[in-house]
Amino acid sequence: MRPAWSWQFDKETSREVTLPVTRDWAWGDATGADVKVAVIDSGVDATHPAVGPVAGAVLVDGRELVEGPHDDAFGHGTACAGIIRRTAPDAEIYSVRVLGTSLSGTGNALLTGLRWALDQGVHVINLSLSTKRREYAAALHELADRAYFGNTVLVAAVNNVPAVSYPAEFSSVISVAACPGDDPFLVRYNPSPPVEFGAPGIGVRVPWPGGGTVTATGNSFAAAHISGLVARILSKHPGLTPFQLKSILHAVSDTPPRHA
Repeated sequence: MRPAWSWQFDKETSREVTLPVTRDWAWGDATGADVKVAVIDSGVDATHPAVGPVAGAVLVDGRELVEGPHDDAFGHGTACAGIIRRTAPDAEIYSVRVLGTSLSGTGNALLTGLRWALDQGVHVINLSLSTKRREYAAALHELADRAYFGNTVLVAAVNNVPAVSYPAEFSSVISVAACPGDDPFLVRYNPSPPVEFGAPGIGVRVPWPGGGTVTATGNSFAAAHISGLVARILSKHPGLTPFQLKSILHAVSDTPPRHA
């Protein structure tokens, strides 16, 4: 009897994927069309011209779900959605509100919102938030693995201060921190995880509820840049796995400037 899973490497069942990776190959003129992106955050102002309509919305109150339109309790979610829309203008954005007016929320709300997004079959989940509480680490790890093996890409911002960041600590997610720059296609690779990638998040101009913009800094906004890029790549190459997407981001990453 053959060992379990060995059949997946048979010539008849395995799918060879070669990646001649350039930026043009990776995303070219793709727009994010047919890619579903969930923004788990403080809500999204769907009326903002830089954000546009949302394909679905749910407000999480503890473990309770209230589906339907909602506003942005703080502004943070609108900023992240606008960054994603800038890079992937035709992506379908789903707003999952788990944070309140103080930009804080409960671990149970985060878990409930993440489960909801996975149940919708979204392709990308932007988590510009994290928790330091270890009691939620095991449940978050289980959901991160569910996403990874279900071909849903979790993009997670690390904490803005040197501290534990769940789920960004997990190898199954794409962990992101901020670097200088305003090019929406800028991506840097860090060979010394847990932070794997850098993207613009320092002094970036972002949409804010009410139709305006603000200048903001944070790893949150860098994660949204990467989520937009991932959506753009998936729009051109549907079905790529999180592992392949990490490899592509690494291949197209910019070389950081050398210091004298």
